[in-house]
This record gives sequence, C-alpha cells and structure tokens, in this order.
Amino acid sequence: MFFDPNEEYLMPVFFGPIPRKVIGRKYNDVTSIIVSYLTDREQLAKYIPAPFEVGELPIITVSYACNKGVEWLAGRSYNLIGVNASVKFKGKEDQLEGALTLAMWENLTDPILTGREIKGIPKIYADIPDHQISNGQWRANASHFGNQILKISADNLTPLSEKDIAEAKKSMQGKDNWMGYKYIPNPNGVGPAVSYPTLFPSENIATEVWLGQGEVHWEHLSWEQNPTQFHIINALADLPNLGVIYTAVTKGTTELEPAGKRIRELKETVSVS
Repeated sequence: MFFDPNEEYLMPVFFGPIPRKVIGRKYNDVTSIIVSYLTDREQLAKYIPAPFEVGELPIITVSYACNKGVEWLAGRSYNLIGVNASVKFKGKEDQLEGALTLAMWENLTDPILTGREIKGIPKIYADIPDHQISNGQWRANASHFGNQILKISADNLTPLSEKDIAEAKKSMQGKDNWMGYKYIPNPNGVGPAVSYPTLFPSENIATEVWLGQGEVHWEHLSWEQNPTQFHIINALADLPNLGVIYTAVTKGTTELEPAGKRIRELKETVSVS
C-alpha cells in the first residue's frame, strides 16, 4: 500500500507523511486582542448551517493572536485574526455549545493548509503585521492586495487578578468548544467531495489578562479591491454591531488537541454499529 493509514499526509503526498521531527502542539507565547459584540440573530443565522444554531445570545467575537514559539513550526511565528459566532451544535449524537469559526485570516501558508485540509477551519490569507501599542491602546489589522479588511483595537485596560482569571476560565467550562465546517469540492468544483462539521479542541491558558473597551472596524471592498474575499468581508461587515460586550488583551499559551483530545467530525446522527 502506498499510503500508511496511521500517518498524516498533505499534498503533495508522493514524498511520504508529514515529517514532524517534534510532534509539538504547543504555542509557547501568544498575545491576543479579543472583542465580542452582539449582532442581529436573524442576519447571523443566514450563515449558520444546520444542525448548528445561533447560541443563547447572537455574539460575534473577533480575535487577533500573535503566535510565537510554535512548536510544530520549529519555534517560528505567525499571526491570525479569526471571526467566531456563538453557537449550539444540536446533532442527534453530539450536542455542544461553543464557537463556530466563520473565517480566519492568517499570514503564513503552513497553518492555513493544515487548518483547512485537516481541521476544517475556514482559513484564508491576509497580511497581518504584529500588533502596535500606543498611548495604552492596542491595535491590529488585516489587509490583502494592499486593501485593509478590518482593524481591531482595545484601550482603557485594567488587569485581572489571578483569582479572577481562574474564575473566568472555570465559568467557560463546557462552553469553549471550537468548531468548524470542513468542505472540499469535487474536482469539477461543483458539489462537495467532503462536507461535515468538525470539532478542533484547543486550550488557551491565559497568564495575564486585561479588560477594557474595544472596537472592530470592517471595510467594504469591491471585486477589484479583493477579488477572492470581498464577498466574505462584506457579509461580515454587514452584520450589525449592536454593542461591544467584552474586550480583553491576553498573554499566555495555546495547546492544540490538549490531553489527548483529537480533532474529529461532529456527528449529526447516531452511529449504527
């Protein structure tokens, strides 16, 4: 058999499985800017496929992360900005509460490929420079083809105590499931060769947290300005911001698939053995 069923492969597959000298899944130095805001439930629901449904509150969370010391990249770094919707997954077998990633921009090819092909995370490329800090305000942005997509900021920050950080983490238990939707089209581009929801476990361990006031500003772009992403950007920009409910800057670590939890397909129906 050409392929070992117990190994991980990515295209091009002819040269064997992924040569990971260290199967490290830890991100050793992560700085994040996080802004969550309420939006219109009906408008958000248009982008949420069944058996997902909008969560108790229709919340959009925009998160910037500067990832340094990434073990599986031999200590290298990359940045991302993700857009997540609060959802419930109501399959007959799996029933979870958490966040569905609607889009995630990253500035490095390698995590984009692994995220899309393996995990079902809808990753796309953007230029994302390291965050800037000026007069107490933290700022980050993403652009593509020389045109800005969005910018995120946080200021008037107040630090949380270790006790408050621990209590906040405890309050999120059972609600911190990260979900995506894996879709790979047929060779002719029409219809799916692969189509199913996914669960990609990860653990964000914050050692420092500051709360404050935040903003997210979206641009509206034309086909000429961003021919491959303008429809995504404009759809997200058109979701109304009905009020920011949470803003944080965090520093800490991230671990993918912690404690042996593996990325998997979410089950919409009960398995028959």
